[in-house]
Amino acid sequence: MQEEISTLDTSSSNPAKIKLVAIAPVQQKEFSHYIELQGKIDAENISYIAPRGMGGQVKQVLVRQGDRVRKGQLLLRLDDAIQRQQVVAARQQAGGIQSQLSLARSVYNRQKNLWEQGIGTEVQLLTAQTNVSTLEAQLRQVNESVKLAQEQLSTASVYSDVSGIADVVNIKVGEIFQGMTAAGPQIKIVNTSNLKVVSNIPENYLGTVQKGTAVVVYLPDANRTINTTVSFTGASIDVINRGFVVEAKLPSDPAFKPNQLATMKIRDYSAPNSVVIPLNTLQNDEKGKFVMVAVPEKGKLFARKRMVNIGRLNGDELEIKTGLQPGDQLITEGFASLYEGQQLKTSN
Repeated sequence: MQEEISTLDTSSSNPAKIKLVAIAPVQQKEFSHYIELQGKIDAENISYIAPRGMGGQVKQVLVRQGDRVRKGQLLLRLDDAIQRQQVVAARQQAGGIQSQLSLARSVYNRQKNLWEQGIGTEVQLLTAQTNVSTLEAQLRQVNESVKLAQEQLSTASVYSDVSGIADVVNIKVGEIFQGMTAAGPQIKIVNTSNLKVVSNIPENYLGTVQKGTAVVVYLPDANRTINTTVSFTGASIDVINRGFVVEAKLPSDPAFKPNQLATMKIRDYSAPNSVVIPLNTLQNDEKGKFVMVAVPEKGKLFARKRMVNIGRLNGDELEIKTGLQPGDQLITEGFASLYEGQQLKTSN
């Protein structure tokens, strides 16, 4: 189009000649402004598996990297020889006290029968009763020790506390499992069915970005664009970067991975029925900002300057607050060398 204008237009050498331009009617539409941020994908549920007790030597590994696991699934078995011995010892002690208690109850019942028949002394009866009470207390204490020993034994079995994918399995039979090492987690489970995009937004947008605000997420690696909304905004401002956390949930998709880079475009401004023009049509002079429009006068078209007040810019679209009305014929090409009142002709 510009080449056609350059070929047909000779007004630069003779201003009196008609100027060839392209025009488009000014229209109203919804205008939105977006804040563009860099973020990354994060998972709602990431579990770094750790032993419930002190950890121990691995005897069996029941999961491999990349396996899908369910919540409560057994992942590791640790050496439990000492814990088993403790359970056996506690049960034996409980059994011994139970036998003593049975005998003490029998003695107490016989002593009570004799006392009711007037045989024996009250001291003998009270002594037998005290023996029963003491052994009952000991049995309760030992039974608690049995439960504790059994609980310690159960810590030798390591289970997954979430459903997801075994993203990291860095443990082998014979090694010591302690959950986290200097090299990172030994087992990491990621639930990829519940993902979100996380970024940090400057504090001056605190009043315009809130839960429910529209967000466009672009994932360059997957070449995917997702329309979603803000699901969470941080309640505090970071003292270092002077921003707050913003999150937007993503649909489940195998192409989405935790820590994957993403671009977030958060809508912080929207105005219905706005006059919007291409940014390149805006010009400046000593009086301010203006555009050129084509105005019909006595059956001919003439160029007229319109001073405008601008609003926000989104990409190559510029919001016009005042100066243009719907239906005005905006000169979109060939406007650079126009002067006020120059006669025009259109390419269409």
